[in-house]
Amino acid sequence: MATDSAFKVSSLNGKVALITGASSGIGAGTSIMFAKLGAQLALNGRDLDNLAKVARECTECGAPEPLLVPGDLTSEDTVKKTVQDTIARFGRLDVLVNSAGILAMGTIETEDISQYDKVMNVNVRSVYQLTQLCVPHLIKTKGSIINVSSITGQRSFPGVLAYCMSKAAIDQFTSCVALELAPMQVRVNSVCPGVIVTEVHKRAGLDEEQYAQFLEKCKQTHALGRPGEVDEVAHAIAFLASDAASFITGVNLPVDGGRHAMCPR
Repeated sequence: MATDSAFKVSSLNGKVALITGASSGIGAGTSIMFAKLGAQLALNGRDLDNLAKVARECTECGAPEPLLVPGDLTSEDTVKKTVQDTIARFGRLDVLVNSAGILAMGTIETEDISQYDKVMNVNVRSVYQLTQLCVPHLIKTKGSIINVSSITGQRSFPGVLAYCMSKAAIDQFTSCVALELAPMQVRVNSVCPGVIVTEVHKRAGLDEEQYAQFLEKCKQTHALGRPGEVDEVAHAIAFLASDAASFITGVNLPVDGGRHAMCPR
């Protein structure tokens, strides 16, 4: 009985959510999780075929047909159209999930400025613009924003310099915007995943053998002795978006198997 009650409290029934990066990884998993919890969805992603597949999985959960707003969010026009189409379809916005992002390998010696610009444009600039355009609508609903950051925003790692910088920026963005919007009762939080099993590392350049070794190493680098799964992050996002988290704002929440608490010995 207690479980049923808790589920109802934390459900997203009837809320309108815009989720970016919804065609893969954490964004896709979050979309399906939100559909199961009763949300109405606007889904953005660059891969239209994958986005349509995620939308079908959402409807199979009994959710209404999601609105698909595909496109690259580094285009200012795409960002504007994404918000306009969402409001035109639903008339309001309750939740914004900024999940779109890219991972790029590189050091201060090897990562050229064009790659740096690409990472910062996707991971930071587009988030800034999209959030700014969504804020007036979220103020009306006293809604919430959840940003997908990373353990790399809180801990330093060699070899992924621009990515680490971008996620540190997202952590500060989360905290600052939370304070700015608190008087309007809009909550702003982030999740900071550790290593999660998705395609993002392969897209960044790891081959199958390197990726297998990378996951094996997670047994030592994460206190719980394993990498995480997409659903484990999606659950945290759903909680932060729900009324069950109504007194939580300005939090950068590690979902990382304890990695943030670890120090080498």
